[in-house]
Amino acid sequence: MSDAALSAEDAKLVTLARGARGRVGAAEGAAVRDETGRTYSGATVVLGALSLSALQLAVAQASASGARGLEVAVVVRRDAEPAESDLEAVRALGGEGVAVHVVGSDGTLLATVAS
Repeated sequence: MSDAALSAEDAKLVTLARGARGRVGAAEGAAVRDETGRTYSGATVVLGALSLSALQLAVAQASASGARGLEVAVVVRRDAEPAESDLEAVRALGGEGVAVHVVGSDGTLLATVAS
């Protein structure tokens, strides 16, 4: 994994996101860290009428657990462009400017964008 541009704590999120994706063979995996340092991860969900991206699920899990903000988010995907709906989910809980690291399936940092 190439995580030279990530802090050690953010590299842990990459591991969680890759693990969430790999467990179920999902298109994407994601992980977030809340304002208290707790982490949440998730994978893409497609169940008929219910579809959530991995990042939306990780944010929803953080919110459902009582998180009041986000420090950082990681999403594992094939390209460097996160969906606007993912950035909106991060902004909804974390506000503007939360770093979203986009990482390839091999762990390579593709981009970092602000929510």
